[in-house]
Amino acid sequence: MMRKKIFGNIGLKILSAALAVTLWFFVTYRGQSEMAVDASLEFKNMPNNLEMLRHNVKRVNLNISGHERILKTLRPMDVRVIVDLADAKKGEAVYFFDKNNIAVPRTIKVLRIDPAGVKVVLDESASKTVPVKAHISGVPEDGYRIKAIEVKPSSVEVEGARTEVNRISLLRTEQIDITGLDAGMTQDVRLNLNGKNIRTKTPEVTVKISVERTFR
Repeated sequence: MMRKKIFGNIGLKILSAALAVTLWFFVTYRGQSEMAVDASLEFKNMPNNLEMLRHNVKRVNLNISGHERILKTLRPMDVRVIVDLADAKKGEAVYFFDKNNIAVPRTIKVLRIDPAGVKVVLDESASKTVPVKAHISGVPEDGYRIKAIEVKPSSVEVEGARTEVNRISLLRTEQIDITGLDAGMTQDVRLNLNGKNIRTKTPEVTVKISVERTFR
């Protein structure tokens, strides 16, 4: 009788177990989704004596999966691709990405990474002092002319990759429009570093412009 109770309705018990497993899978994977995101590329642990000259990848496309609710709340800062340059040396090198390079929330899975890596070119660090020239546009009021232009400081130190620093002979300020000027002026102006892979600890200078009357 006991054996009959244990093995009775065994088909129903197997069906119940199968339904329970199916329900568990349904609950576990319910709400799971996939999406493609563009992740920012970051470099860390750059050696002190090296500078990034250039690299050929700006952003990395990732296919990720996770709970739909979490994916919908992802912010750009939550998904990053990080390249460790601690052992880097001067010259060109390729760093291939794997899941260890990807910083994502713990419950997110990375399914695909494109491109597969990044090519970087590193150069020695260098610095030098270069003169600063004011970038003037326009002309003063009729009957006036520029008497003098004074820039303080008249030179600044620039830093960066040696290849880039060697190309710099002077820096210009951002444009100063003197159209219609009929009196002296003093203005704080930022240096124009656009397109230059360099930096300076003096991003701004003071430009003093003096005008005088012309006599005909």
